[in-house]
Amino acid sequence: MPPIQVKKLGGALGAEVSGIDLSRPVAAETFAEIRRAWLDHLVLRFRGQRLSDPQLLAFSQLFGELDPPGPNPYGKPFLPEHPEMNVISNIKMGGAPIGGLGDGEAIWHADMTYVETPPKGAILHALEIPPSGGDTYWANMYLAYETLPAELKNRIEGRKANHDATYNSAGVMRKGYQEVTDPRNAPGAQHELVRVHPETGRKCLFLGRRRNSCILGLPLAESEALLDELWEHATRAQFTFRQQWRVGDVLIWDNRCTLHRRDPFDPNARRLMHRTQIKADRLRA
Repeated sequence: MPPIQVKKLGGALGAEVSGIDLSRPVAAETFAEIRRAWLDHLVLRFRGQRLSDPQLLAFSQLFGELDPPGPNPYGKPFLPEHPEMNVISNIKMGGAPIGGLGDGEAIWHADMTYVETPPKGAILHALEIPPSGGDTYWANMYLAYETLPAELKNRIEGRKANHDATYNSAGVMRKGYQEVTDPRNAPGAQHELVRVHPETGRKCLFLGRRRNSCILGLPLAESEALLDELWEHATRAQFTFRQQWRVGDVLIWDNRCTLHRRDPFDPNARRLMHRTQIKADRLRA
């Protein structure tokens, strides 16, 4: 089998992997190359892939044990035959959504940081895409940390933030939660603002999402001001990569050192993606 090719997609992060059909078993030495590229580039894109759900699951499981989706607003799996897989879609069947996140904007976030051990990565397989809109952006949190002013690094060293569990990235309240009016009372996990990646050993910002975030041990006004400063810095264009989707794209990203967001799109258009995520051990601070 000829070797795979890895080509950078952006200055900050992202690479395209070609020369492989993910519907077929992946040789161990080939997967070792893919894993190295993933750690180096944080986001990998494989174009033109035609995968059944079992084939997507088989590829995903090469990266580790799968993590079931977090609770969606409807309280039941979108794919009962594959409960470890999630559906991202605005399509409705019989008036009921077949997937989550709809057609609106999904704000900057990392996945499921409101739990003690967030997933280490996630994979999206594009099955239907709208003619325009719905682009996804990733931001490199290694670079975001490394380019912080020294004074700001010192202010956040050793500090933790609360990661709210109440709302998803489209702003929809998760089933079983109540409205939050004070970030200090938000339910969720507490994580260090600066984390060390367990595989690369590099420091990165670990922000989760902005809504209802709160830095422990600071007055609320000071916490809000500091978080606004960190978020403004972390999501600057020079740290990001933009993905314009095509049917058959498979994207995997490292959830431990990236943020991502999605543009809105025409609600009359159809967008359908199947998604898996990979469990992670708790990151050391």
